[in-house]
This record gives sequence, structure tokens and C-alpha cells, in this order.
Amino acid sequence: MVPGEFTTPRVEDRIMFTLTEFLITVLSDNDGQDIAEYAVILAVVLVIVVGTIRLIGSNANNVFSNVASVMH
Repeated sequence: MVPGEFTTPRVEDRIMFTLTEFLITVLSDNDGQDIAEYAVILAVVLVIVVGTIRLIGSNANNVFSNVASVMH
């Protein structure tokens, strides 16, 4: 390799550089959401998902039971 010659970085090096830049940005960003706000958002989403699954799950169970009884 000739001094001053440009070589393209390896994919692994570019990925590590990008991840490092991302982590530095995330950890030093004070303008974003706070961890408590993320926890509240996650809790609300989980309640909605669990409620929806329970509602759909019980209805789906009834539908499959009716289909099974009709087939017999």
C-alpha cells in the first residue's frame, strides 16, 4: 500500500463506526424523551395489546368451538 492511498473501509469497520456514532448520539442527547416517559408509553401499549389479545382470543376460541361442534 502506498502512503496516502485511499482504501475503502471494511464493512465491519463501517458498522462499528456507525454503531459507535449512534450510541454517542443517544447517550449524549438530552433533548429526547426521558426513561420514565418511555416506561409509561410501554405500559400503555402493553395494556392495549394484552386487552386486545384477550378479547380476540376468547372470541376466536368460541368460533373454533362452534366450528368443531358443527363438524361432529
